[in-house]
Formats: sequence, C-alpha cells, structure tokens
Amino acid sequence: MTAQANNTAPLVVHLIYRLDFGGLETLLVERINRMPAAHYRHAVVCLTGYTAFADKITKPGVQLFALHKQPGLSLGTHAALFALLRRLRPTILHTYNLSALEYAPAALLAGVPVRINGLHGRDAGDPQGRNRKHNLLRRLMLPFYDCCYANSADMLAWNRTVIGVAENKSRLLSNGIDADKFTPQGSVVRHFEAETIVIGTVGRIQDVKDHATLLRAFVLLHARLPQVRLAIVGGGPLLAALQAQAGQAGVAHLVWLPGARTDVAAILRGFDMFALSSIAEGTPGSALEAMASSLPVVGTRVGGVPEVLADGVTGLLVPPSDAPAMAAALERYVLDAAMRLEHGAAGRARVERHYNMAAMVAAYESLYDALCEHKKQFRKSAKSCVE
Repeated sequence: MTAQANNTAPLVVHLIYRLDFGGLETLLVERINRMPAAHYRHAVVCLTGYTAFADKITKPGVQLFALHKQPGLSLGTHAALFALLRRLRPTILHTYNLSALEYAPAALLAGVPVRINGLHGRDAGDPQGRNRKHNLLRRLMLPFYDCCYANSADMLAWNRTVIGVAENKSRLLSNGIDADKFTPQGSVVRHFEAETIVIGTVGRIQDVKDHATLLRAFVLLHARLPQVRLAIVGGGPLLAALQAQAGQAGVAHLVWLPGARTDVAAILRGFDMFALSSIAEGTPGSALEAMASSLPVVGTRVGGVPEVLADGVTGLLVPPSDAPAMAAALERYVLDAAMRLEHGAAGRARVERHYNMAAMVAAYESLYDALCEHKKQFRKSAKSCVE
C-alpha cells in the first residue's frame, strides 16, 4: 500500500461527545485500528475533549480534535464543526448517540456527502426513550441522515416504531469483540485471596450502569455468604460516590474499586462471575468480553442484554434496579461451581459464533461502501437530469 493510496482513501469523521474509557469508545477505536487503511481514513472529533484513552488509536495518520463544547446549546460548537469539516472535506460524518445527533445540518452545509448516526444506547435520565424533547430532536434530524442504525434489535425496533426511521434508512449493526484477546487463558490479575468468590464488573461508573444497585445486592449477598468479594473496574463521575457507599455499608474492605484499567482481559480472568446492572443498554460489550472469558453473566433485562445473554444458558437475567433479585441470581452461581463452568463455556461459544470482531468491522465497512456508492449513483443521475 502506497502513501498516495492511503491519502486518497475516503475520510470518515467520527463525532463523539468525549473520547474516554467506555464500551462505545473501545469499539470505535477497534474499528478504526482494524479497518483497512487503503479503504478508509479516519478522524475523531470530540465535542468536549479526550483523555489518555486516545492513545489506544494505533493506526497511523488518525487526526484527533476537541471542540471544547460548553454546557447548553453552544451554537459556537456548530460553527466550529462546520469550519473543521470544510477544512477536512470528509466523505462521511459518523455521529454517535443523541449527544452528537444535532450536528448533521452543519455537516450538510459543509458539503459532507454521507451522514450516519449510530444508536448505541440511551441516557440514564431516559432509559426507555420516552423524553418528548429528545425524541422530537431525533425526528427533526432524520432528513439530514442517510442512515440511523442501532446496535441491538431492541434499539432498532424502537428507532423504527417510536422515532419513525424508515426501514431503508436503518439497519442492525451488532457489536463484536476480539475473542482471541478475551480468553480464559493468559495472565491473571486477582485482587482477592484465592479462597474467595469474586463477582466482577467492568464499565464506566455513571448513572446508566447503576453500580449502586449492584453494590446493594453485594451487601445482601455477603450477609449470607461471607466468602464473596466484589470488583467494580472503571472510572467515571460516580466513582467517589460509590466508594462512599461501600464505606457507609461497611464493606469497603471487601470491594475493589481500582478506577480505569488497561489490563481488563487479565482482570476478567480473575473473576468467578460477571454482573451487569445497567438500567439501559444497547449491545453490552463488557458482557461479551466476560462471556469470551468464559464467565457466566448476571445481567438486567434491558435493551439488548436479553439478545446477548441467553437466560439459563450463558447467564441469568434479572429486573433492573432490583438488588434482591440480583443478589439471588448471583447466589445461585456462588453455590454451584458446575453451573458457573457450564454457563461460562456456553457464553464463550456464543461469542465465537455471533459476536466476533472481524464480522463487526466488515459490517461497518459494508455500510460505508453502500452509502458512498448510493450517493455517487444519485449524483450521476442528478447530473444527467440537468444535462
């Protein structure tokens, strides 16, 4: 591949609220790193800013920008994005979730031919997608997008029935993970002593993940089974509040809260089971990583979680925000090592069959190809009509 070939490949600008440790962000970086450089170039524009997580972008030539958006409408951010897009001249603007949705008109005015929005989950303040103001914005933005995809069947159906996304403008793009990286074999990080049973989770500590309910469930469970321990791995705005909650409950010495980590695969191998307490989810990448690591998963029955987690086969489903129900499900695994092994092995097999990384990257590239070709044909037809 020559440098010239790489320089002439179509440019995709990814517009995201903030580039930091998180599931959506991890998969975005994986797609950028893995998509053939001769096919597409990439740039990442952060509405607010980015952290050291950006160092995970290993592909040469990927530009990174921060617009430093202020709270509220921030019309200056629209103007700044317009100017940046005019300079970069991308072929595709790919926006993520509601926080970046409103910037498609600026892209249209800047002459970006293809505009895509991805629905990867909903905010904690509106887990069911019932906020009228937000849904009105989603509907108003539809004409400015060529495709509004979703990463779970649940989200896809909601997009079509509630927002009114036309079938020819929507599709399902499931998440994928590197099953070779997240395996039961390899180095292990285990914070607690060997004779304990470790319940673990990995994810950004924010409202939508509802770690507070998981911690309450752990307190209930530990009262019955003192050998259990809890690990909550991830940084985020609620980390300090969660540490305070553990201290107030008298279990701080039984709960590991290390913040954001880069050795997640090794940490997962030190867990005995995985817990997902979210009140809203698309396709949960953290659960897929746990399953690839042969861990059984207790997850909430929200969003795309039931699509990923086969209840009674690879894990157990419980209602959201229900600490007693989560404690009861976790207890089943604590008391039954054979079931842990059986469900963990089934989870690994399910990931290998349905959620591999190569298929995910190929699906996104196929979407880009199809939309670029459609726009090219449309322009040819329009030119012919004028002539």
